[in-house]
Amino acid sequence: MRFIRFCDQITRHPFFERFILGTIVFAGILIGLETSEGLKERYGEILHALDQVVLGIFICEAIIKLLALAPHSYRYFKSGWNCFDFLIIVVCLIPSTGSWVAILRLFRILRVLRLITQIPKLQKLVLALLHSLPSMGYVVLLLSMHFYVYAVIGVNFFRGNDPGHFGDLGLALLSLFRIVTLEDWTDVMYTAILGSDVYPAQGAIPIGPDPEAFGVWAIIYFVSFVMVGALVMINLFIGVMVESLAETKLESNSEKQAESSRSVSTIVSEIEDRLNELKSKNDETP
Repeated sequence: MRFIRFCDQITRHPFFERFILGTIVFAGILIGLETSEGLKERYGEILHALDQVVLGIFICEAIIKLLALAPHSYRYFKSGWNCFDFLIIVVCLIPSTGSWVAILRLFRILRVLRLITQIPKLQKLVLALLHSLPSMGYVVLLLSMHFYVYAVIGVNFFRGNDPGHFGDLGLALLSLFRIVTLEDWTDVMYTAILGSDVYPAQGAIPIGPDPEAFGVWAIIYFVSFVMVGALVMINLFIGVMVESLAETKLESNSEKQAESSRSVSTIVSEIEDRLNELKSKNDETP
């Protein structure tokens, strides 16, 4: 019983969290150093030994956390973050030989993602992102409709003038994606405004078979697409994320209140048990 309490005290100590956090950062640095062939040839054995030390620390961390929850150690796996940590440990214990070497090395890189499990604020951000996925799906659907409508219009209007960007529906969608990222999109717009014979597009086919200057209609097309796609949609994404982050914060606060109430009740029950033990000893004393 004392050993279990000792393990529980270790897991709650700030130094333990900082030590594990530093180990995760060190593991990420080791993975980066192993990408250098020169360092791997010179210090390959040292890097491998340090990697095994890191793995041993992670194993000890998992054992301590399991013992801290004894006799209800199964509660350790009720947390998705703990399951993620445990999965990384199990995969790293698999011998890295054969055709699975590359995949197992990729799992070693996931050790860096353990920073999320150790930093509560990062956990809130990830949970907010996961909670926002259903609402984000509707925003993506709306954005896809926006892209599709403008792509069909662009193919019908600009195919003959600029086939390198609007030759077919696939090229039009790819060009609109480039435009919505604001990556050199003005060249595509000026090609439509002035005509590919006056302002050749920077594409696979600079000058189209039927050059034409669309003037103000091209301005309306491109400016309206950028305004809706790059500005309105981004604000919608930000709004969904902010709302999900607020909901996640409320949920975490309620969980903390419930946990604190449970801890208080546990302390009270332990005090009552201790008082009962002392009372029984006094009754046994003649």
